[in-house]
Amino acid sequence: MIQTSARSPAASDIGLRLVFDLPATYPSCPPNLSVSSEELTRAQCAELRDRILERAWDRLSEPMIHDLVSWAQQNCDSIIGNYVQDGGRLTTDQGTWTTLLHLDHMRAKNKYAKTIEKWATDLKLSGKLMFMGKMILILLQGTRSQIREYLVLQKTCKVDVDSSGKKCKERMMRVLCDMKSPPGHDRFPSFEVAEFSSIAELEKEFVGAGLSQVFTEHVRGLF
Repeated sequence: MIQTSARSPAASDIGLRLVFDLPATYPSCPPNLSVSSEELTRAQCAELRDRILERAWDRLSEPMIHDLVSWAQQNCDSIIGNYVQDGGRLTTDQGTWTTLLHLDHMRAKNKYAKTIEKWATDLKLSGKLMFMGKMILILLQGTRSQIREYLVLQKTCKVDVDSSGKKCKERMMRVLCDMKSPPGHDRFPSFEVAEFSSIAELEKEFVGAGLSQVFTEHVRGLF
């Protein structure tokens, strides 16, 4: 439990009580969190809690408690201000997000690929698992909460085998891109596994999906 305060230019400091419960898999998954304050309503505390946890999802696999407390102190007033300006309505529709992941290798390729495809389908994510030579990319499209659930599975489940053939977790995944899809951008209709024979063919896939900038900024430099 951490008792702290956030400075508010429009009023006196806002007292915050943040209670973190760290699961056994922390920091591979975010902590459980409750937020309370005598200066804020229950709905405002819920909004602040959701925003803190949103940041926590972006800090997976890193010690994050100090960062989350500091972030809450610095951003509490703007979060509450935006909440009030929006008439006290909590906005949960985050729209469509596009996330691009890079995997270093797959030893048990067929089983690993089927696992990824099942996770994406179960979570109603669309996109592609793409192979091009030794290059392995996972493009995910869906709500941010769906993508976060996928990332937890990717980081906490035994999905491959090590050099001795024993089951192991994914240790070398990188998030290359995580962005909100522009308005009017079409999602892939489903999640598929695809093999590409050349860089040009792979680039054509990104261009056809309206993601040419993603390819230029995050994929081209990997070759």
